[in-house]
Amino acid sequence: MNTYIDHTLLNADATLKQVHNICEEAIAYKFATVCINSSYVKEASELLKDSESKVCTVVGFPLGACTTRAKVEEAKQAIADGASEIDMVIHQGKLKAKDFDYVQTDISAVKKAIGKHTLKVILEICNLSDKEIAVACKLSEKANADYVKTSTGFGSHGATLEAVKIMKDNISDKVKIKASGGIRDSETAKKYIDLGVSRIGASAGIAIVKGKSSNSTY
Repeated sequence: MNTYIDHTLLNADATLKQVHNICEEAIAYKFATVCINSSYVKEASELLKDSESKVCTVVGFPLGACTTRAKVEEAKQAIADGASEIDMVIHQGKLKAKDFDYVQTDISAVKKAIGKHTLKVILEICNLSDKEIAVACKLSEKANADYVKTSTGFGSHGATLEAVKIMKDNISDKVKIKASGGIRDSETAKKYIDLGVSRIGASAGIAIVKGKSSNSTY
């Protein structure tokens, strides 16, 4: 289960020392990535350079309502600093206004900027209807995203099995799913993996692989 986990620290008050700690934990437990804010990417990539774990960072986080150019420049800088994976937040307002061209172009621009590197599109399902989740998935695939992701972990709720089922029904096998937000124990993580999720975003990674539970919020 460890290779499914993006070991996550996205708190606004996260310190460099805490980033060092989760990198050490990622190395010890062989997590897929550490998922951190972009200001710490350079340090994390240096710490993880000889390990199996990669660096994932977030773009347009957590609201997704900034300009496409801002997202593109943030993503480009993150890749230059050593990130291998980018989790960008979709523009939910544009989606709700049915400005689908904007949504697709927004995603496509970030993917084009990062090239071969992995792009995950955060939908923030707590703010979307079932129909909007379905549309967002289809737009993400058209924009060549590698993953669709449930949540930032900072909304009113995180991943749900129901939302993941909708996501799965509206993408092809070319696109993977990341479930994040509120996954704090191995039993819950296993339910998502059994449903077909390829990655779990959690700050409770150690508790999950140890078969325990955690009080973490992400």
